Amino acid sequence: MESSAGIDHNAADRFTWAIAAIGAHLEELRYFWAKKLGISGPQWMIIMALADMDQEDGVPVNAVSKKLRVDSSFVTTQSKLLEKKGFVRRKPSSEDARVVQMSLTDKTRKHLAGLATQQEALNAFIFAEFDSRALEEFTEKLAALQSRLEKACMKVTLDF
Repeated sequence: MESSAGIDHNAADRFTWAIAAIGAHLEELRYFWAKKLGISGPQWMIIMALADMDQEDGVPVNAVSKKLRVDSSFVTTQSKLLEKKGFVRRKPSSEDARVVQMSLTDKTRKHLAGLATQQEALNAFIFAEFDSRALEEFTEKLAALQSRLEKACMKVTLDF
């Protein structure tokens, strides 16, 4: 059933459900990898964000919370637990002591390096239908959709 905007609402609904299922499967995989390190799924995501963002000088708590779309107090609490387990290093920023910079420990980097082969094999399986260009194009479309969804959330908040 197409709307006046030319959108097939059944297709949009199927797409929405597919994205929800993808999210659930990604969460299941996060918990699998987290279990290998003896941490929680959200803690795994903090480690992944640090691995992705750290350029040797650490990453501010607020940058990680923004990437994960969670409150910075959650990242603070979880990163303190990760620090106690020896996975994360936390230190005040040299430029602003109110800002906490986080980085991965050598122990964590070694754990991640040990998992890399398994992760690469799993990614090869998951993305088998995409070549590099197709995956990049699909990722760009998803990023555009993400941006539209963020704007839609703001619109809904303002309109209601």
